[in-house]
Amino acid sequence: MELIFVHGALVRDGQWWWQQSADLLRERTGIRSRALALPSCGETTPEQVAGGLIADAAALRRELDDVDEAIVVGHSYGGTVIAEAGRHPAVAHLLYVSSYLPEVGQSQGAILSGESDPVSIGAHDDGTLSLTGYDVSSFGARFLQDADADIQQQAWQRLTAQAVGAFVMPTTVAGWEGVDSTYLVCGQDRSTSVELQRFHAACATRSVEIPTGHHPFITRPDLVVGQMEALLRL
Repeated sequence: MELIFVHGALVRDGQWWWQQSADLLRERTGIRSRALALPSCGETTPEQVAGGLIADAAALRRELDDVDEAIVVGHSYGGTVIAEAGRHPAVAHLLYVSSYLPEVGQSQGAILSGESDPVSIGAHDDGTLSLTGYDVSSFGARFLQDADADIQQQAWQRLTAQAVGAFVMPTTVAGWEGVDSTYLVCGQDRSTSVELQRFHAACATRSVEIPTGHHPFITRPDLVVGQMEALLRL
């Protein structure tokens, strides 16, 4: 059994985001983790960036082809990547963290369009988007209010532009359907509303609410790994 972490939008270096939970998970269970490099975030080759969601989903399928059995963790936009990747025989369980389980035909942008306090995103001439209007302090307060200033700074340094196609491409498959899944609702999240999280959590097999912000795998790895231990006992 291995774990594949699919990070959220507009950031890079998934292994950094997941590392604290990865270390604790391996210590407690022996399960090794790997983080998916998202082409749409410029983490592979420049020519793959424009592929958006389609390229990201293809990258996940390739990772799954390389393992016999895996738990896939989708954080935020990562859940949309899981959906578009479709069902794969290597997937033993899906774990969603403040994420999305889109129906066929939904895009990431459409999912977020109903938020009353949306995250501020700006477009660039090269066909990419990035967070706009934030400095390290306001970014930390919005996305990592339960982390210390050093972690907030390290996270800020890992922001990146992402292909607009990651947000506007509608999903063509709902890869979460028929797969055992757990959803962690982050009850103190200031990025994705709790209401939107609960809506998507209702599509999962089960859900648990935890008292964290948007990145509990950084701020409370004990809670995330504890839930993973629970699902391994199912």
